[in-house]
Amino acid sequence: MVEVLDAAGITVGSQALADFSAAIFRAAGMPQAYAESEADMLVWANLRGIDSHGVLRVPWYIKQIDDGDLVPDAKIEIVRETAATALLDAHRAPGPVATMAGVDKAIEKAKASGTSWVVVRSCTHNGALAYYTEKIAKAGLIGMTTVCSPANMAPFGAKAAGLHNSPISIGIPAQRHAPILLDMATSVAAGGKIYHAADRGVPIPKGWALDKDGNDTTDPNQAKIWLPLGPKGSGLAMMFECWSSLLAANPLCTPRITDPTSESQAQNAMVMAVDVTAFLKFEEYCQLVDDLIDGIKSLPPSGPGPVMVPGELENGLCQERTQKGIVLPEGTTSRLEVVAKRFGIVTPW
Repeated sequence: MVEVLDAAGITVGSQALADFSAAIFRAAGMPQAYAESEADMLVWANLRGIDSHGVLRVPWYIKQIDDGDLVPDAKIEIVRETAATALLDAHRAPGPVATMAGVDKAIEKAKASGTSWVVVRSCTHNGALAYYTEKIAKAGLIGMTTVCSPANMAPFGAKAAGLHNSPISIGIPAQRHAPILLDMATSVAAGGKIYHAADRGVPIPKGWALDKDGNDTTDPNQAKIWLPLGPKGSGLAMMFECWSSLLAANPLCTPRITDPTSESQAQNAMVMAVDVTAFLKFEEYCQLVDDLIDGIKSLPPSGPGPVMVPGELENGLCQERTQKGIVLPEGTTSRLEVVAKRFGIVTPW
């Protein structure tokens, strides 16, 4: 999910950017804890080079509040639970708040029962999914999470939206190394990458998206329908809708197929956690993971760069950006300035 960025833009420190984003969310009606959670997730993504899921989303979240799609102070309700499962209704709460509630519940149940499966119904955009699986992995568990939204991606072989480009993240704990963190969309490119290209004023590669009429486009401003990562991405996206949205009795893809003009931004998320100690000693498992990482990194590289495992590149960027700051393109800063002016908040640049 990492983008290779040019150097153009304004550099902002991560803490200043988080404080600024949280101030906007508080002004828009979020409780302080909600606002800080939302801002932390966005800046976490920016620090790791996942700018498509960073603070460029702030104006979009504010629009969701304005449109009634995001309820800034919604309470999260436990609808049903067993020893190893739970269904939460977020009532359109901020995505990071709702999803982290699902993560906390999944960790709690996995530690008690060995495994857990938690579905979060009716949340809003929850950002980069590795943010959540990293927490599960750091708690000493294997974690997986997926999310579904209304259809925005053409199923393989179609030229109209029928599935969501539902992402999946898996987190694996380690000891000598950082957790392995896989985070990928089921489309060729995450939608946020297309929004980020628009902010940077650059075209997108052919094969990423279609326009509203189902034609290929390289103009990020005309891109309306994402393209799947082949039949495998299309198949995975359909399965994710089945095991989250349909399991929560809250289908999101079928209604958009029936009414393509619908603008609803509701989401459903699934969080799974597995306690390693249900199978073997934690230290033994982590040693095996570390050995696997070492083995893969010892292989001869196919190009000039070293062989990396999922999450390693992002960790390196995080260290660099924590020291040097986060570069925001002009399109992002200009839209943030509009929102800041609306709420009377001073920008940190």
